[in-house]
Parts: sequence; C-alpha cells; structure tokens
Amino acid sequence: MRVAFDSRPAADPRGIGRYTRSLLHALRDEAERRGGELTEQHRPRRADLFHSPWIDGALLRPRIPVVVTLHDLVPLKRRGEYLRSGLRFRMRYLAVERATRLIVPTHAVAGDAIELLDVDQARIDVVGEAADAAFTTRSAEEVAAVRRRYGLPPDYLLWVGGLRHPDPRKRVAALAGTPRELPLVLVGDPGQWAKELPDVTLTGAVDDEDLAAIYTGAHCLVFPSDDEGFGLPTVEALACGTPVVACDVPAVREVLGDRATFVDCDDLDGLMAAAVAARRPAPAPPSWTWGDAASATWDAYERAVAGS
Repeated sequence: MRVAFDSRPAADPRGIGRYTRSLLHALRDEAERRGGELTEQHRPRRADLFHSPWIDGALLRPRIPVVVTLHDLVPLKRRGEYLRSGLRFRMRYLAVERATRLIVPTHAVAGDAIELLDVDQARIDVVGEAADAAFTTRSAEEVAAVRRRYGLPPDYLLWVGGLRHPDPRKRVAALAGTPRELPLVLVGDPGQWAKELPDVTLTGAVDDEDLAAIYTGAHCLVFPSDDEGFGLPTVEALACGTPVVACDVPAVREVLGDRATFVDCDDLDGLMAAAVAARRPAPAPPSWTWGDAASATWDAYERAVAGS
C-alpha cells in the first residue's frame, strides 16, 4: 500500500505539530515492517490512500480513500468563542464528513464527531497519542542548567502549550490571575498578550531536551483547560516524573484515569491548591507509545482501502 501523508503541520509548535512529527517518524518504521510505502505530499499522486493529520489538509473532492485526523471539535462546540475559526473551518468540516475514515485521539472526540458531524461510528478509529521518547526524567544537573538558562525559580508550577494567540478553552489568563503559593512558569512561543500576563515567567519556545528538563524540575503541571481532545502535555509531564493536576474534562479523564488529580472546571483556586499539595513520585504515564499509534493508524489505512 502506498500512503501519501500531509506533513505540512510538522512545523507547527503546538500539539498538532508534535502529533505529526511523532506519528510520521513511527509510521516510517511501520511502513517498512508491513512492506508498504510512505511519501510526504499534500496533493496525493500515485498513492492508494491519503492521510491528512490536520483538518486544514482534508480534501473536499478526494479521488482516493482519505483518512483525516480530527483532534477536537471545539470550534463547533463553542461557536460564540471561536466564531472566526468556525467560519474558516466550515468547508473543512464538510471535507471531514466526506473522508473515508476519521482518526480521533479519544472516545470523547469520537462522541463529538458522531453528534456534531453525523459521522457513522463505524468510520471512526480511536488512536491515542503518547509522550515522545525525548520525555524522560532528567538529571539534577540538566534541571539546574535549564533553571539558569531560562531564569526559572527553584520551585514552580508549570503550564505548557501554545501562547501565540489566546485560546479561550486553555484559560491561561485566568490561571495567571489566580492566587498561588508557588511561581508559575509558562512554556510556549508567546504572543504580545502573553507577555502582558502578570507575575509569570515566560520561557518562550524551547527544544525537547530543555522541555524535558523543565518538566522534570517542576513541582507540578497545571492543566486548566475546560475542553480538550487529548491533553498531550499531561502525558509528557508524567513521563518526566512530574505530577499533574487538571480540570476534569472527559478527554483528559479518559487519557489519565487515576494518574492525575482532577478538580472541577470552575475551581481554579482548587486547581492551584491541589498543585501546591502535589507530591512525587508521580504515577507512570500510560504505556501506549507512538509505535502503538503507528500500528493502529496503519490498520485504519487498511480498513479505508478495503472499504472504499
């Protein structure tokens, strides 16, 4: 089987970029193992199947079977807050509805797709994400080095994600304004709005090696999102031995189970209090790997070709 994979989002610094890079790396090995062929192209030619790992790459008039990864449906669930992106995605969602199969990261997103896009459950494959191999507990020397490099305090709470544009569901501004006993460090390439947040430390964009050490040195990862499709930073933090406190949303609960402390979405004070109270050792992350994800994704490819 010859698979065309749209690798354009690999350059995105947000979670969609992490997903694309990590899955693509594992899919190369999976293609070799199964005797298939994987090429990087977004206008598929001489291919048996096309996989778009983001909604922007979904084909409206596909000529071959198409698999689309749908990370969440937040713009459809919260149209008032995501009006501009919702309008932009209108045709993209139509293309998603026409895809041969959909890959979603959690059963929570699968339920949203069935409800909001009227997609047949039989066309949906739930394929979880994972922490990249770079995310492991780092040495005291590495942690000390990143503290010096980024001006981090000795003990801190951590948030990781995209800061270029404000995202209502992430609630970073509300998090920054919540009283806390420990300093708050925000990791991500910041826009001007983030630079104006009070009493926080901004690291800017960091590479994976530094991020693993920043995770390791944190007292706790705080995850205040009130809607998510998966919540990849929570898994990365656990892989680095760092406790996680998160707002109780279906997808994150599904991914982490009892590996995190959950609080009500409307209780950011409680989120901060639980984060300060968190203690190591953190539970081990889910055992699912990107190799597992690549194998399950290739299975989805085979179902798409067989059913087209």
